[in-house]
Amino acid sequence: MLNALFNILVFPGLFFLFIFGLFGEFVDRKLNARFQNRKGPPWFQPLADFLKLLGKEDIMPEEADRAIFNFMPMLALACTTTASLYIPMWGKQAVFSFNNDLIVVLYLLTVPTLTYFLAGWYSRSIYAMLGAARSLTQLFAYEVPLFMSLLAAALLANSWSISEISLFYSRNPWLLFVNIMGFIIALVSLLGKLEKVPFDIPEAETEIVAGSFTEYGGRLLALFRTSINIEMIVCSMLLSAIFLPFGLNFGWAAGFVFFIIKVLFIIFLISLLRSVLARLRLDQMIDFCWKFFAPLAFLQVLINLVVKIMVVR
Repeated sequence: MLNALFNILVFPGLFFLFIFGLFGEFVDRKLNARFQNRKGPPWFQPLADFLKLLGKEDIMPEEADRAIFNFMPMLALACTTTASLYIPMWGKQAVFSFNNDLIVVLYLLTVPTLTYFLAGWYSRSIYAMLGAARSLTQLFAYEVPLFMSLLAAALLANSWSISEISLFYSRNPWLLFVNIMGFIIALVSLLGKLEKVPFDIPEAETEIVAGSFTEYGGRLLALFRTSINIEMIVCSMLLSAIFLPFGLNFGWAAGFVFFIIKVLFIIFLISLLRSVLARLRLDQMIDFCWKFFAPLAFLQVLINLVVKIMVVR
């Protein structure tokens, strides 16, 4: 019981993800600034922002639903933290690995977007409700190619367990080249899940202030921002475990170093893409996902099925 509580609350759970999330936010903001020929924030800026929000008063709109307004940030944080426990970090097995845990992780990583929708909708602010509607509409665009790209990798590995998928590709590294298209699709779709440029449509500050989070401030906004940082880390962990399963056989210390490097590499790619691309309109984003990425993701599934039948058996 004590060991499980330590894993959930300290390492590799909430406390570790909180620290790594702040560091990931710093790396993302710093890289984005350097790509645009700016200096960027100091290393302590994410922590300073978090502490500043903790010291501010929580203000709630009069017409907002009090229960949902207060509960959604905690639900988002709980789901993102829980999802990390089923993804291997430094070895062959996750902390709480089981068969079909990939489905559970994908479900848990979908819930935060739903919390953004509910938080914005029940804020009863026109800007928040518009951002909430955009979040939910965008969800139905990027989730399909993202899930299909991960499905393709799972089909070839013949498993729904993230740990077993990672172990399969670590033993057959040449099969990673088969999933290159799926990795690109998952990476770009991840920008939509994290609502980063060019898919930052739900919180476009030049159009609708801060989208779903317009009415949030203080500790509740700090929780939402923390959950977003942790979601970026957990999604990067998921992509690195499935598409970059290196360092599983090098021991605990070396495996953990490889884990950090892989996650930072995914964050680097995210920062690079959002630095060189411009924001799309919502209809453009939906057309892009359904007309191009969804067919390509389906093609990746067909390729993996053929490879599985003809080569892997």
